[in-house]
Amino acid sequence: MGSGCCFRPTCSSKMVSWSVITRTQAILQRKMVREFVAEFMSTYVMMVFGLGSVAHMVLGDKKYGSFLGVNLGFGFGVTMGVHVAGNISGAHMNAAVTFTNCALGRMSWKKFPVYVLGQFLGSFTAAATIYGLFYPAILHFSGGQLMVTGPTATAGIFATYLPDHMTLWWGFLNEVLLTGMLQLCLFAITDKENNPALQGTQALVIGILVVSMGASLGMNTGYAINPSRDLPPRFFTFIAGWGKPVFRAGENWWWVPVVAPILGAYIGGIIYLVFIGSSTPQEPQRLEDPEAYEDPKTTVSPKPESHLSMTSPLPLVSVTPTNRSSTQPVPLLHDPMPLEHF
Repeated sequence: MGSGCCFRPTCSSKMVSWSVITRTQAILQRKMVREFVAEFMSTYVMMVFGLGSVAHMVLGDKKYGSFLGVNLGFGFGVTMGVHVAGNISGAHMNAAVTFTNCALGRMSWKKFPVYVLGQFLGSFTAAATIYGLFYPAILHFSGGQLMVTGPTATAGIFATYLPDHMTLWWGFLNEVLLTGMLQLCLFAITDKENNPALQGTQALVIGILVVSMGASLGMNTGYAINPSRDLPPRFFTFIAGWGKPVFRAGENWWWVPVVAPILGAYIGGIIYLVFIGSSTPQEPQRLEDPEAYEDPKTTVSPKPESHLSMTSPLPLVSVTPTNRSSTQPVPLLHDPMPLEHF
């Protein structure tokens, strides 16, 4: 009798927990939710590697890190982020890239807040992770004072700050140019009508692109080139104890890594599409057997795979007595899920 009373609640609790798990799995399988989680996870991975490499450079007194190490950390952090989410959300990891894809009609605007929210939360969480991992080293280096500027400044681990040799507007132009080059190269890497990266190598090529940009052009502003990389960690430092100077430093520099990358990415995307990219629809592909179109009363039956050309995606083709063929070729430059990252 007593065992029966114990068994029923246990069985019921198992059923409730299984129901919760099933509902959670069903929610996570929704396309928009999966894209949100993908942007969160990919941005988190990129930022943990990137911010960790900056922490090594700042706190390690050149024993454990260097500017080249920062470039490698962010570059291959991007590569790992692409592997995490490339086939789910496209692994943008960059609000400027997401904005450009929406503005140029390559992605629906309704996805914009979903992507950016995932990116911002992933970046913020990565900043908190690095803060927790390096907290003792930060206090030791700074003498317990969380400074934004000066020889013991540590806020630069998390966000970019304008150096003494740069002015605000020179920095703005620098960020516009660098992000424009980034977006232009991303379109080239993923343009199937041009000379794209080989299938399976896109993540590595994009990582090398980021490393190259940092090694050659990163000195002036720290090449934020990404609102999702700079603003959320800056908010974290504001909350964690660095205070208002994180927004006031460098002539109120904080807004430049937000606005300039969006403008630069949009300009870079337009330049590529206008001068290099092609928006002309691809020639519709047809079945190779010409006899299929001779008799209007004949319904075409499926052919073996050997009769189909495999050089490009097959358009939807149907033959009926009233309509011999209706084709819907898909322009390659308008792929709904392009791999355009960081």
